[in-house]
Amino acid sequence: MSFIKRPKFDLPGQKLNEIGLALRDYEGTMSTLCAGCGHDSITAALIQALWEMSIAPEQLIKLSGIGCSSKTPAYFVHGAHGFNSVHGRMPSVATGALAGNRDLIGIGVSGDGDSLSIGFGQFGHVIRRNVNMLYLIENNGVYALTKGQFSASADAGSTSKKGEVNQMHNINAVATAISMGASFVGRSFSGDREQLVPMLKAAIAHPGCAVVDVISPCVTFNNHEGSTKSYTYTREHKMRVTETDLIPVRSEITASYYAGDTYPVRLHDGSTILLRKVDPDYDPTRRNNALGFLERYRHRGEIVTGLLFIDQNVPDMHVQSRTVDTPLKALGFDRLNPGSEVLAKLQQGMK
Repeated sequence: MSFIKRPKFDLPGQKLNEIGLALRDYEGTMSTLCAGCGHDSITAALIQALWEMSIAPEQLIKLSGIGCSSKTPAYFVHGAHGFNSVHGRMPSVATGALAGNRDLIGIGVSGDGDSLSIGFGQFGHVIRRNVNMLYLIENNGVYALTKGQFSASADAGSTSKKGEVNQMHNINAVATAISMGASFVGRSFSGDREQLVPMLKAAIAHPGCAVVDVISPCVTFNNHEGSTKSYTYTREHKMRVTETDLIPVRSEITASYYAGDTYPVRLHDGSTILLRKVDPDYDPTRRNNALGFLERYRHRGEIVTGLLFIDQNVPDMHVQSRTVDTPLKALGFDRLNPGSEVLAKLQQGMK
């Protein structure tokens, strides 16, 4: 992967946050994703949220697995800690990092394939342990790095770039997280910045594992067979001078609508998804009601967005494990390795 550093200009009159940093200080490298990708809109929302929260870059650790979504940590807060793990294994790396240093603010960026297929088991356990982090899923329904196969979140009946119809029911990320006992679950749309930024701020501030599923259209694989603007058609009708691929520039899809409303969003392929924001009087503290609400509108073909469930009384991983308040990385050797006598006493108590 190539990285292009953003030029930085200290312009007079830039607005600074509480710790004296400008919005540009929360940017990363230049994105190498397709122009118009929803993931870049999510990155912009993250940058805005972290700047508004005045989080120092050295307080932050960014983690990811494999996929288009897993490039995202490179594109925000260049001064933070970071780790790009293997496919589906981001949650265990995040668990280890935040077990060792509880003072860090953790943001794990994953995709629907990374979390709901190969990483499905790890997704469940990071929720069960209630690791204190933002678990962000950039959800586009396809494996874009490997040419657009259906992911586990693809809806039954949806059509792939090659015209294949998906026969399998999808795994609903938010319903799964709620049913597994998550303490914070939200869903948004990459083009709805007005909703997404405050949701990310709430998720980062939440004392536990905050799962936020963001519907993020893929500009390259949201197209259909037979279209004269599809990539298949372009390949078949262009002069093949070199074996390169064509990714036309697409505009960012945006949406703005009120709570309780249903809003149709037209995707790059001409298809439409229906987004519904939860009603103003929706109660996100009742787990069963949240699941029933999601299911009711799923049958109508609507994707519910907003804060869907929250419980701030679920103990996080450190409370569950009864760890010391001092970060483990700051403990001296004598406390981390108390000696053979202590070990023998511990073993004796297990007999």
